[in-house]
Amino acid sequence: MRLAYRFRVLLCAILGLASPAAAQHSAVLVELFTSQGCAACPPADKLLETLADRDDVIALALHVDYWDYIGWADSFGNSAFSDRQKRYARVRGRASVYTPQMIIGGIDEVKGSSRAQVMGTIATHLGMGVSANPNGVRLTLHSDQDTVLTVEAVAEYGLAYAAEIQLVRYKDSETVDILAGENAGRSVTYRNIVTSWQKLDNWDGQRPFRQTVQIEGDEAVVVVIQEQGQGPVLAVARRR
Repeated sequence: MRLAYRFRVLLCAILGLASPAAAQHSAVLVELFTSQGCAACPPADKLLETLADRDDVIALALHVDYWDYIGWADSFGNSAFSDRQKRYARVRGRASVYTPQMIIGGIDEVKGSSRAQVMGTIATHLGMGVSANPNGVRLTLHSDQDTVLTVEAVAEYGLAYAAEIQLVRYKDSETVDILAGENAGRSVTYRNIVTSWQKLDNWDGQRPFRQTVQIEGDEAVVVVIQEQGQGPVLAVARRR
């Protein structure tokens, strides 16, 4: 599936088949799997902070819970995020996971504290490479009032594989004083802290997608269109 996606991207780039809309640079999704109890994570958390306010990147911190046993329970940790990371590992044929890990565009895995690798991979996704969007997927969010969000998506060329429409909520920032564990004594400011990640619907791309969602609270909203089986991210958009 992943090789087929890259092939479609390369073919569109070579033949110039991408539509004007598909050729436009859009945001790239960056998922950081991190933990307050991980000694190697603060540099990655700091790197994500530099990405958090970019318009061309939607950078999200997913705090896992599998390091809680070593002396400090992550106050943002969620087993659902640990499971999401483990599903990425299974797709890649791996039996284990680690922090800090970044998944970029749903397909590229990078050590989350390696600035050069992270920035280079993001630049590739924003260029003519991985994110050329050969399916011509366009995602639009409309919000007529604070509590109502309308999600619309069109796949100009259809989808080769079914996709999931996912709704993500996150809080902008919070500083945590870590009192125990590997980071004891640190005060760390975390950005774009994911609080929920849920599937809205499946989508085959054959017809336009439209759904109205009730939104509660003031946390930011992100919508992700991703090939089923945690494949490539086809589109992502944010309502702050």
